[in-house]
Amino acid sequence: MEYLLEGCQPAAVWHYFEEISAIPRRSGQERAVSEYLCRFAAAHGLEHWRDEWNNVVIKKAGSKGCETQPAVMLQGHQDMVCEKNADVVHDFETDGISLEIRGGYLCAKGTTLGADNGIAVAMMLAVLADGSLIHPPLECVFTVQEEVGLIGAANLDASRLSAKTMINLDSEEEGIATVSCAGGLRAELSRRLSAEPAKEAYGCRITLGGLPGGHSGTDIGAGRTNANKLMGRILNHLLLKTEFRLARLSGGSKDNAIPRECDALLVFAGKEKREAAFDCLREYADMLKRELLPGEPGFFCRWEAADPEETAADAEETRGLVQLLTLAPNGAQSRNVRQGGFIVSSVNLGVVRLEDGEARLVFAPRSSVASLQEEMKERLLALGRAFGYSVVFAGEYPGWEYAEHSPVRALCCRVYRELTDKELKTEAIHAGLECGLFCQKLPGLDAIAIGPNMLDVHTPEERLEIASVTRTYALVCRLLEALAKEEKQKR
Repeated sequence: MEYLLEGCQPAAVWHYFEEISAIPRRSGQERAVSEYLCRFAAAHGLEHWRDEWNNVVIKKAGSKGCETQPAVMLQGHQDMVCEKNADVVHDFETDGISLEIRGGYLCAKGTTLGADNGIAVAMMLAVLADGSLIHPPLECVFTVQEEVGLIGAANLDASRLSAKTMINLDSEEEGIATVSCAGGLRAELSRRLSAEPAKEAYGCRITLGGLPGGHSGTDIGAGRTNANKLMGRILNHLLLKTEFRLARLSGGSKDNAIPRECDALLVFAGKEKREAAFDCLREYADMLKRELLPGEPGFFCRWEAADPEETAADAEETRGLVQLLTLAPNGAQSRNVRQGGFIVSSVNLGVVRLEDGEARLVFAPRSSVASLQEEMKERLLALGRAFGYSVVFAGEYPGWEYAEHSPVRALCCRVYRELTDKELKTEAIHAGLECGLFCQKLPGLDAIAIGPNMLDVHTPEERLEIASVTRTYALVCRLLEALAKEEKQKR
């Protein structure tokens, strides 16, 4: 095999990155790369195992004098997101990644690079292969299917792990260490509504749009208007002024995306009631524009006469659904005021539907504190039951709670300062990392997440800064050495 990165340092890291880049490893198809990891371990005489999911664990004894110290876990995931440009011929099931260097960055030719999280795999292999490093006993954990729901980590049997400290290598910005992340789940409230014929009725379609939307985790604190909640507000105001029945409601497409648009079809028993609604909407829409346009200039609210559906929810069911929309929780719910005000818990009303007589509301609650996530589940359950809706929770994964006292965080900050003469920033992200699952499986685990600069991950524009990898690998090695020395001093 010819190596593009032959002269780049550290040589071992780039060697292993090129090796695994030649192996197809989309989520759910990690067998080949897991076999490569097992062959590596066997060739280096290292204890290892692979489970039925293709998670791989490789252990390495501590360096001389550190053999009896508590183990440290290094962790990353084997799989990658597979995306390519439309004009690129590439089969992710059979083809390796074609690499190229552009302006100090490693890139792929028209596809995702897989540095998320292949660079973690490469750095762990380099550490395992290096006999000159000073380090505690190591447990290197290579998980699978991280990109499709943290499935490998969720199913890994942690009973054979003993680590007290964890260094996750799935962060994407050098100089910033992740110290907390949110857990999440999907909550769906649903009910079949009583319907009435819509004969001799007058229809009105209301359309909201032009809102920025965004990710329900990283953008939830930006104050962006949720189109579903705004529609609930409009409909509730109309019910105070006139009478109507809901025939159709459609807003949002994904529970984990802030909805940008929402559409409702209303039925009025008489033309004069519809005209009264038009007058009310005209006044209310002007008020909303004054409220929203300074921050969300693309917003619009439109209404028009429309043919009514054959049936619509009856008046009582309509009122119940509108009230449910009005009372539904949404947005940031709590913050850590002691650590810069980062969001601890949130909920997003991502999808609302009224189709064929069935109403559905889908939420995406997130929290880095398990008790607050449980509290949100209880609130949604109570809300659903109050309006006669069934409530189903699915796809739950744990958060990673911020630790007020974290020796590895303090040590990493010190080592980073010594290496760079700069302060390491720490941040909590309101999205998912595998750290939460491992902290749940190994109570008392002290964790931190670091990594080199990666840009535009999950896209064909993904790129990895070569010099940043050099610096980040030096940080990992020095951090392991510092952990070993601190443990010696304790003894």
